[in-house]
Amino acid sequence: MINANYWIKKLGLKRHPEGGYFKETYRSSEVILKHALPARFNGDRVFSTCIYFLLDKKEFSAFHVIQQDEVWHFYEGSSLTVHIIDQKGEYTAKKLGRDIKNGDSFQTVVRAGCWFAAAVNNTEAYSLVGCTVAPGFDYADFEMADRNRLVALYPEHRDIIEKYT
Repeated sequence: MINANYWIKKLGLKRHPEGGYFKETYRSSEVILKHALPARFNGDRVFSTCIYFLLDKKEFSAFHVIQQDEVWHFYEGSSLTVHIIDQKGEYTAKKLGRDIKNGDSFQTVVRAGCWFAAAVNNTEAYSLVGCTVAPGFDYADFEMADRNRLVALYPEHRDIIEKYT
């Protein structure tokens, strides 16, 4: 039977700081110099990066923010919901999965500067997805949410923030 452990071993996934498992599968060899990037970047960045990302059962990707757009791609397992709080404080839930007739999508985008988290919809299953970031991901552009700070910014979303921080 194919389960989360199969994919963790088969794809060589490791624990991710935000939760779940990942493996970088692509990092562009070409670089965008700092002076050509928006001021929010503190150094050069590669053109693009891509990872496999897996959440198992009740695991979740905790609220975090990055400075780039991130495209999520659905591959296997249960559908997954990406919870997004944009810079205006508006909350959106985007569902990734195969059930297109019922609102799933194979891809979704989280815009730069939005706080986001993700969780498996069937907590007895796993979700295997991919994430592509451009300009490429760098931990200097990554911030994990502080629960109290995020609730203070967006008190109307307290329940979802507390659930995924």
